[in-house]
Amino acid sequence: MVVRQSGLVIAMTFVIALLLTALPMPESAAIWRPAWVALVLIYWCMAAPERVGVAVGWVSGLLLDVMTGTLLGQHALGLSVVAWVAHHTHRRVRVLPLWRQAITVFVLLFLYQALVLWSNGIRGIPVVAAAYWTSPLVGTFLWPWLFIVLRVVRRRYAAA
Repeated sequence: MVVRQSGLVIAMTFVIALLLTALPMPESAAIWRPAWVALVLIYWCMAAPERVGVAVGWVSGLLLDVMTGTLLGQHALGLSVVAWVAHHTHRRVRVLPLWRQAITVFVLLFLYQALVLWSNGIRGIPVVAAAYWTSPLVGTFLWPWLFIVLRVVRRRYAAA
């Protein structure tokens, strides 16, 4: 029963992240939207690496691609690379203080945004590059609070 409940809790956090991503915002504020799915993925790759990894990153990226109407596989590529790096470094990163974890999260979010930007560039989509780099900054500042909230959820529902 605990395994089933913990899987449901993890899935629900991804659903909430997808809903936050789909939340309508004014065009001027949309550049400040953090990469919610990437943040949740990074947390679970560090907190429960035996349960969440590259496959979950790929599937959540495909769901994000379908939901946002982007090229199928664009976010899946970025999130699977982020999941691999987070999974590979989770032992070193999760023992760091939150402010140092936030630096690592910034690098991972920057990598994710760079892969999405690269994918758009290959397709010839014009992009305002400065707008792409605000999302990793916002995600970095949100990381400590998101970490604390997800840790409380994980411990309360024994999700890892």
